[in-house]
Amino acid sequence: MGRRARERRRQQQQQERTEGSGGGGDRAGWAGGYPEIVKENELFERYYRELGIVPDGEWGAFMAALREPLPATLRITGYRSHAKEILHTLKEKYFKELQDLEVDGQKVEIPQSLSWYPEELAWHTNLSRKILRKSPQLEKFHQFLVSETECGNISRQEAVSMIPPLLLNVNPHHKILDMCAAPGSKTAQLIEMLHADMNVPFPKGFVIANDVDNKRCYLLVHQAKRLNSPCIMVVNHDASSIPNLQIDVDGRKEVLFYDRILCDVPCSGDGTMRKNIDVWKKWTTQNSLQLHGLQLRIATRGVEQLAEGGRMVYSTCSLNPIENEAVIASLLEKSQGALELADVSSELPGLKRMPGITKWKVMLKDGQWFEEWKDVPSNRQTQIRPTMFPIKDEEKLKAMNLERCLRILPHHQNTGGFFVAVLIKKSPMPWNKRQPKVHQKLPQRTGDTEVTAANSDNGSECVTEEPALAENEEPKKMQELQNSDTDQSKREGVCGPPPSKKMKLFGFKEDPFVFLPEDDPLFLPIQKFYALDPSFPKMNLLTRTQEGKKRQLYMVSKELRNVLLNNSEKMKVINTGIKVWSRNSDGEQFGCAFRLAQEGIYTLYPFIHARIINVCIEDVKILLTEENPFLSKFSSGTQEKVKDMAMGSIVLKYDPDPEKPDDLQCPIVLCGWQGKTSLRAFVPKNERLHYLRMMGVEVFKAKRKEEESGNKTEEEVQHRLAQTEEGMDVEGKECDLVTKMKAEIGEESSHTPMESSAMEVENKIEDLDQSGKNVNSHLSQESKETGIVCVQLGSLVGSTYSQWRGEPVLSLQMDTCYRQQLRTVHQEPVSH
Repeated sequence: MGRRARERRRQQQQQERTEGSGGGGDRAGWAGGYPEIVKENELFERYYRELGIVPDGEWGAFMAALREPLPATLRITGYRSHAKEILHTLKEKYFKELQDLEVDGQKVEIPQSLSWYPEELAWHTNLSRKILRKSPQLEKFHQFLVSETECGNISRQEAVSMIPPLLLNVNPHHKILDMCAAPGSKTAQLIEMLHADMNVPFPKGFVIANDVDNKRCYLLVHQAKRLNSPCIMVVNHDASSIPNLQIDVDGRKEVLFYDRILCDVPCSGDGTMRKNIDVWKKWTTQNSLQLHGLQLRIATRGVEQLAEGGRMVYSTCSLNPIENEAVIASLLEKSQGALELADVSSELPGLKRMPGITKWKVMLKDGQWFEEWKDVPSNRQTQIRPTMFPIKDEEKLKAMNLERCLRILPHHQNTGGFFVAVLIKKSPMPWNKRQPKVHQKLPQRTGDTEVTAANSDNGSECVTEEPALAENEEPKKMQELQNSDTDQSKREGVCGPPPSKKMKLFGFKEDPFVFLPEDDPLFLPIQKFYALDPSFPKMNLLTRTQEGKKRQLYMVSKELRNVLLNNSEKMKVINTGIKVWSRNSDGEQFGCAFRLAQEGIYTLYPFIHARIINVCIEDVKILLTEENPFLSKFSSGTQEKVKDMAMGSIVLKYDPDPEKPDDLQCPIVLCGWQGKTSLRAFVPKNERLHYLRMMGVEVFKAKRKEEESGNKTEEEVQHRLAQTEEGMDVEGKECDLVTKMKAEIGEESSHTPMESSAMEVENKIEDLDQSGKNVNSHLSQESKETGIVCVQLGSLVGSTYSQWRGEPVLSLQMDTCYRQQLRTVHQEPVSH
């Protein structure tokens, strides 16, 4: 009776909701469970009409653009050697398939390149991201974008978001700080610029990407990891009090000043109305008033850490001058000539922009306007600050050149709204006039600050360290001077030097970063097995454990190693380094306990002189389309090369043939494993699909076939296992392996059981193969079934397991019968 009563009550409630929604057309807004947001905001229109940031006669077009969905844009990773191949594939295949296509009554326009982005590497279409995701006609194009994005070859990034990194003018030797980096699309651009020359595996520059939100830092890590760079470090700090770092220069401790700083601060986001429609109903001027102080503190902290002659880009996705020109004007005023706005009018030709404004007013959320600070009543002076108003001194205002700022309006080039200002530091900030030059020696007192900061993991507070002064007498004098200046500034209503701010570190406690000692016996077998070049920087290898077996080896650049060693207790590092080797549980019997990792192969390859097999394009297709192919399937040249080579991890290299222009014209380097009778590639799923696309293989149809082949009945799977059992003793081995893998995953997530298990099963197969040729068909069948077990384990630990681990398991979408079959294998092991 209780269940029936609940069912009746549920039906009554459902009927009441249906009747309450008005039925018919009134229910259309509730189709997704929520009423449709009305894209109207009277206060927004009143505010920006009054400020006049939109040229005369363009207001209607401006508002109409804001109400339209934001078109999807994409950017091709420029530093990759196969960027031209991706561009060619897009133009000649995917874009042509969009011709004459209509989606929901809307004609699909052929994507166009952004005229202001270099080398046609950025494109936009008239399709919104929602239509791109949901439309069946665009499934193939959408699948291509998703797969290539996971590989790091394409970034789906808003057009205006690409502007700040371009205006930084980054070179490979620059030290870069991204102060508010999450989610990481701009950080990815900066990494690309560091690796402009693919022939240099370790650029002298690096990127330190920071974000205050611990959870968003892991999103940032995911974005950065796609690019497989040893020159990126993700840290977790409040940008307004990010600590000064130190580096070792010829045995001396020196303050690290950055050549380039990206300061993309938190903002009200009214420039994102086209994609974040919640802004329409939530927007008030109060948002800008509350964020102005934080934005100014972050920008001030940025210019403090900028090297003389360096460039900082300040940007927001807001149109509000309180968050834009007001911050820049205040920063320029208190810099007393140390900063200047760069004229970038000649950069990015083709980009339509509006100059910065010099006059604006402040409005409260109730609609009350104030033109000057003196007009603000005392009870409102906590909400409105003097730095929010324009400078009244005409000469000072003219000298600031605020018109050099850039404001991007949505209707000019069908984009979002944005603001950018480029600052150049000519001399130290006034309150740091006596700070040491970059090449001066620091006093020993900095060590005390590091010790204090070391306790921050336990929740204690640490004070941000300012650059040290040259003489012992100067700190007291400068402190007195700052105090007097601050008091006077408060009286005059002008923002002076920023006060030192306490900060706390939150979030998970990360594993340590431990560099291998020079005499570590772990490295010698690796060096011998792969015949590493004497120039290989083994001191840059690190692990994430201090005790027990080292399961993964990572690598960073020499410059980032310097930063890590001298600041490990001062900053909270979330992630750094690129994985180059992974331990194989049975690796010792093959001469080396560590196999190569695909994500670091392009960094390692220049130093490896052994175990390299050059393959033709037909061999590459076999490696990428078959899970564990026998050697007999490869070309005679490849078979001859591997004949006398010992089992274990190998490098598979493809070099393009200029005499065959129709073939893939970019080099490929793959990690592989050579067995007794087989050769396989250890490449993640999306990277496999990427290379196959570049070679002209129709992976979309291939994936469909794989899915169809995966829809087998449980009886068929049982029959397969029974057939395999008749020929060889392998099912018990599978059960033991799966059980072992599950235990290892639960024991330590950093282990890679799936690949090592594949090797063990392969070795088992190869041993059995020697007993007679009559079992070859069974071996091939068993190899597929083993792959099914491996894939099933991936589905058990999560649908994205293989992408997160980068493991080369079969990329099949397994259905319920396979999961049930795996449970059967666990619960009822085959007896012998």
